[in-house]
Amino acid sequence: MDPTAKRAAYDDPVSVAVPGGRLTLDASYVGADADEIRRQAREYREGTRTVFDFPVRYPDGFTGRVMRAMAAIPYGETRTYGNIAADLDSAPQSVGAACGRNPIPLVVPCHRVVAEDGLGGFSAEGGPELKRRLLAHERSDSVQTTLGDGGSMRPEGGGE
Repeated sequence: MDPTAKRAAYDDPVSVAVPGGRLTLDASYVGADADEIRRQAREYREGTRTVFDFPVRYPDGFTGRVMRAMAAIPYGETRTYGNIAADLDSAPQSVGAACGRNPIPLVVPCHRVVAEDGLGGFSAEGGPELKRRLLAHERSDSVQTTLGDGGSMRPEGGGE
């Protein structure tokens, strides 16, 4: 998907700097103004924030259910598309499609959802390379584990 087209569809776009790039968020889905969103994103980038503490408006339907599941993934951890699909009685491909419709990446951390055998996709600006950088940023402060295997999840090329 062309990231410009995605941004154009946002009701209230806010661009924030993140480790390794920038993300555009649709502020109409959060109960905070642009300055507060940017402040909390800056704190995340600086390593002093692990949770965004403003209210989130989740869409109805399957995308909203997937977004709630993503929001429950703690900082520094990952879940696979299959983990979330099993919890929601769905298919991993459907979860991946819903992740791609997330209008507030970072706040609802779709970068923490990975493929069973690697990184998986990332539809936000910066693509999979930005996803890799966000995961590396979070790993620098904590041990990242994948639910169910108890082991370390290293994205493809994870020897950074």
